[in-house]
Amino acid sequence: MSMGEAVDLLRSGILQVVILATPILLVAMVVGLIVSILQATTSIQEQTLTFVPKIAAILLMLALLGGWMFASLGQYTRDLFEMIPSLAR
Repeated sequence: MSMGEAVDLLRSGILQVVILATPILLVAMVVGLIVSILQATTSIQEQTLTFVPKIAAILLMLALLGGWMFASLGQYTRDLFEMIPSLAR
């Protein structure tokens, strides 16, 4: 395996992680921002109030996008296994 092939494998792995994590992280960030704005306007400074909506939103996103995420990760894994014979040369 050449250095270029190793870099391509690493780059595609990092891109796969970014693609799979982005929707969940964006939803958690938006929900956290909304809860923070509500806390600031109502002067409720309860620290545990932010966790429940974030967890609920993350679980909802996992339920909605879980099939796509597993299918995408499965296809990436199959592609990696198909590349093994060509990398052994």
